[in-house]
Amino acid sequence: MERLFLIRRLLAVAPLCALVACATDSASKADMDALRGELRAMREQQARTNERLERLERSTSVLRARPAPAPAAATEKATDKAGDKASAPQTAAPAPKVAVPELTVVKLKPKGEPAPPLPTRVAVVEPDSEQVEMFVSSSPESSSSPASAPEPVLAPASSAALDSEFEQAVSALRTGSVEQGVGRLQTFAEQNPRHPRADNALYFAGLGMIGLNDNEGASAVFQRLIETYPAGDAVLDGMLRLAECRLKLNQREDARALYTRVITQFPGTAAATQAEQRLASLSP
Repeated sequence: MERLFLIRRLLAVAPLCALVACATDSASKADMDALRGELRAMREQQARTNERLERLERSTSVLRARPAPAPAAATEKATDKAGDKASAPQTAAPAPKVAVPELTVVKLKPKGEPAPPLPTRVAVVEPDSEQVEMFVSSSPESSSSPASAPEPVLAPASSAALDSEFEQAVSALRTGSVEQGVGRLQTFAEQNPRHPRADNALYFAGLGMIGLNDNEGASAVFQRLIETYPAGDAVLDGMLRLAECRLKLNQREDARALYTRVITQFPGTAAATQAEQRLASLSP
C-alpha cells in the first residue's frame, strides 16, 4: 500500500516537475532576451558617447588653432604706440621690390629681298611774297643800303589782277597769238619778278619762242629762268627745253652738260629719266 502510495505521489509530482522545468526554461529565455536588449541599448549608448567625444575633440582642435587674443595691457601699449606714431611725422614706407620677369630675346633675320625704293621727289614751291619780303628787309644788305627800298607787297586785288594777266597771256599762246603772248609773259616776269608765277611766265615765253623758231631767244629766256629761279617748279622743264635749243643750235656738248646736270642734281625725278633717255640717244 505504501508502495502504491509512493508511486502515486511520484506520478503526481512528475507533472509538477515538468511544469517547473518548463517554467524555468521560459524564465531563462526571458532573462536572456532582457540581457540582450540591455546589451544592445548599452552598445547604442556607447556609440552615441563616442560620437560626442569625437565632436568634442574636433571643436577642441579648432579652438587650439585660433590665435590667442592679445591681453588688455598689450592692447593698450599698441594703442599708445599708434598714437605716438600718428603724432610723429609720417615717413613713406619703402616700395616693395617688384621682380622683373626675364624676357626672351628674339633675333629677326633680315629678308633677302631689297627694301622698296622710297619716293625722293619733292615738289619745289616758290615762297610767298610776304615771307620773301620779310627776309629781304631783315638782311644786312638791305639795311646797309637805304636807297634800295623793297617792293611793296601785292594787295589781294592787285594779286588777282596779276593772276588774270598771266592767264590771258598764256591763253594768247594757245589761241595762236604767239608773239603777243610771248611779249606779255616777258613783261609780266620783268615787272613782277617776285610773283609766284614769274618763273612760269619765263618758261611759257620760251616755249612760244621755240614755236616761232627763235631758238637763240628761247635759250636766253630759259637760261634766265634757271639762273633767276633755281628753286622754282619750272626749273627742271626749263633745263630740258634749254638742252633742246642747244641741240638745234648744234651745241651738243652744252646739251650733254645740261642732261648730265639734271641727272646728277635731281635723281629719281621724271626729268632725270627723260634726260637719261635723251643723253643715251645722242651719238658719241
